[in-house]
Amino acid sequence: MERTAVRLNLGACDRVIENFISVDLVPPADVVTDLSQAWPWPDSTIDEIVGYDIVEHLPDRIHCMNEMHRVMKPGARATIETPNASRGAGFYQDPTHKSPFVMNSFQYFEDGAYAHTRLARAYGITARFKVVELHEREYKDKYEPVWKITAVLEAVKS
Repeated sequence: MERTAVRLNLGACDRVIENFISVDLVPPADVVTDLSQAWPWPDSTIDEIVGYDIVEHLPDRIHCMNEMHRVMKPGARATIETPNASRGAGFYQDPTHKSPFVMNSFQYFEDGAYAHTRLARAYGITARFKVVELHEREYKDKYEPVWKITAVLEAVKS
């Protein structure tokens, strides 16, 4: 019998993505959980993750990225979208944002990158990702532009 892929839509709020389990701190999510704590999925069980405008709300980006990596199957992909804290108003305009990301932030979680190789152990980073795609785009908000980073990360496990 073929197993159905397990795909998570983190920080879903009311955003429904077909064939994804919506995850948020409050209903109407399919799974109501606090992602700042240990994630409720077993190791290496998740096939795909999307996280649109969620990682910047979590208080500990190392915990977030470590937990994401832990639950992902080897080779599984995560697509993360977050405001670029170094450009535009996106990160600073929302009073609930806690963890700033910039384009260079992902190298601390990138397998083989200098920052990861040198600092992961000292920083408590266990996550290892291949950065498949990393880009930013601008969109016009009410008063000033917002720059968003999109990162597609593949879980590296050995």
